[in-house]
Amino acid sequence: METNFWKQLKKPFFVLAPMADVTDAAFRRIIATYSRHGEPGGGPAVFWTEFVSADGLSHPDGREKLMRDLMYTEAEHPIVAQLFGSNPDNMRQAAALCRELGFDGIDINMGCPDKTIEKQGAGAACIKNPNRAKEIIRAAKEGAGDLPVSVKTRIGYNKNELETWLPALLEEDLAAVTIHARTRKEMSLVPARWEHIKRAVEIRDAMRKDTLILGNGDAQSITDARDKVAATGCDGVMLGRAIFGNPWLFVSPEESQTAIHNKEITIREKLRVMVEHTKLFEELLGDAKSFAVMKKHYKAYVNGFDGAKELRMELMEAKDAQEVEEIVRVFLARDTI
Repeated sequence: METNFWKQLKKPFFVLAPMADVTDAAFRRIIATYSRHGEPGGGPAVFWTEFVSADGLSHPDGREKLMRDLMYTEAEHPIVAQLFGSNPDNMRQAAALCRELGFDGIDINMGCPDKTIEKQGAGAACIKNPNRAKEIIRAAKEGAGDLPVSVKTRIGYNKNELETWLPALLEEDLAAVTIHARTRKEMSLVPARWEHIKRAVEIRDAMRKDTLILGNGDAQSITDARDKVAATGCDGVMLGRAIFGNPWLFVSPEESQTAIHNKEITIREKLRVMVEHTKLFEELLGDAKSFAVMKKHYKAYVNGFDGAKELRMELMEAKDAQEVEEIVRVFLARDTI
């Protein structure tokens, strides 16, 4: 039985980026619901968890708290657990745990620029130590068993190192490599350079590897993502920031004539889903994460209409889902939209 779901995806495919304190269990459930995930052609082709510390998961004391980050529902399959770490033994244990939890694949974060992550030798720091990166990948593969292992990374650390860094990864026969088309030094301060994604495909083909290449960076919509595939030849695109305030982003192309795909979502519907999202966050994560995490979503849900600024200001003062629901109820009762 084929356990590598990547081989079953119809190209090109579009996936949801893992984003810390964004694509948590609550938001993924909302996206799965409103993107028609599970229906033919609907929803992200793959979901990712937020990244989780392999070191933490491999120790009983830290595991319990982190397990909350690995919650998912059946509606989210295929779903990949994203891990970070620089200790091969811990990566092996963490990958084995994720396999036991029923994930469809393991992804290793080798691109995060957060300094606290890099101090651990993880995230983008892996780019500076290809040999250690290979050890981490091999350990993850051992722990993952028959599950596919992939990597998310960048084109380089201080400069473009694709010509040396990508071949090092491809030598490990990964199922997929997602490449953020910027260096670590550039963070997200410059436009993503998709010509490097095209070059990544050329490198993969020259090495005659089966590893799928996904591009990442500045994809604004599914239409934009399709254009980027056409320009680069990559197998798929990972979308991140475009999902903010828009759980309808991945609606099936077959529904392209519908109001949802054209983003003609009523303000009332957006606010209703925002309240639903807030309640789900409180239910699933309220005792583990600060309610302030939700407020970055309010900035995205609430914009572009009369009274949006005032409504956002009120929502920023809310302390729980009940307050949010009441604020929205009062706003809608004014019947100004």
